[in-house]
Amino acid sequence: MSRRARIIGFGSAALLIMAGGVGAVVLSGLASDLALGVMGLGFVLAVSLVFLEVGLSEDRERAREEARRRKGRPPARRPLDRMRGRPRRLR
Repeated sequence: MSRRARIIGFGSAALLIMAGGVGAVVLSGLASDLALGVMGLGFVLAVSLVFLEVGLSEDRERAREEARRRKGRPPARRPLDRMRGRPRRLR
């Protein structure tokens, strides 16, 4: 996802949230309920984009590890990488 696509995505989510909030305050009756729906749609879009970013970052990390493996280097050790069920080794 390019930087421009990120800006457009999160910007449109923020715009929906702000428009829904303003509409809910200014309007009354059914229109206020519709404005709250637009605001909710903005929140759903924002959360979806955050999950997309997390997934893409995991894919990039996986590709980096695969490239390291192909070059013969051991994968980078993460601080929380340890075997489950075994005691932690003290250095």
